[in-house]
Amino acid sequence: MVAGTPAVRRSGWCRVFRPRPGATLRLVCFPQAGGAASAFHDWPDRLPDTVEVVAVQYAGRQDRGDEEPVSDVATLADLVAREVQPLLDRPVAFFGHSLGATIAFEVARRLRPRFPSPLTRLVVAARKPPAECGRGSRDRAGVRSDEDLRRYLTRVGGRAPLVLANEELWQATVPALRGDLLMADTYTYTGGVPLTCPITVVAAADDRGCGLAEMRGWSGYTIGALDEHLVPGDHFFLNAPPAELFTVLADVLGTNGRAE
Repeated sequence: MVAGTPAVRRSGWCRVFRPRPGATLRLVCFPQAGGAASAFHDWPDRLPDTVEVVAVQYAGRQDRGDEEPVSDVATLADLVAREVQPLLDRPVAFFGHSLGATIAFEVARRLRPRFPSPLTRLVVAARKPPAECGRGSRDRAGVRSDEDLRRYLTRVGGRAPLVLANEELWQATVPALRGDLLMADTYTYTGGVPLTCPITVVAAADDRGCGLAEMRGWSGYTIGALDEHLVPGDHFFLNAPPAELFTVLADVLGTNGRAE
């Protein structure tokens, strides 16, 4: 750790790579399937000092690698909703990428009964609306064995080539990834009261499966406003987040510019 750098703050489910006690807003980030909290480790460098970035660490990966992954969205959302309660002493926004967007939405629903709502905004990236996700995914049909999973990862791309080329990384990744894919495939949206906060949708220009047109249905999940943004990259743009993403976040979170 570099001298003068604040220590990482940890709790069961949350990681704060750069604590900012004076921040006026917390951005709670939910990673994609197979992802981990470390995906957001450098985000504090790219967002204003007024934002404290909190990354959710799912069970079964990195420093929680000895824990059994959760394979049910509802169960995971219940657990995370309880975990974030201490963070609600100031305004909070959620960011979720791909499967993480679905999880962020379900956690947001569990906070809905609080009044006034502590959630100022939900930002969803590269994910169709909840009712269009889950059971019956043709994209992952037949993904059961390790070989099926290898073929699936080869097809979807992203960081898959790195995982497939490193047996140690493969062995470390497979249990969590398999659990996440099961979680995604068995998810069923149940209707309910819409959110009250605005929803921001972010799509990648080269994402052939989930562009802005596929994401506009998110407007039906809130009584607040919906705004939409296009950024460079493909479905896995979060592996190397473009500067445009942080411009969008700084804007919609009500902050100005980047941290110096």
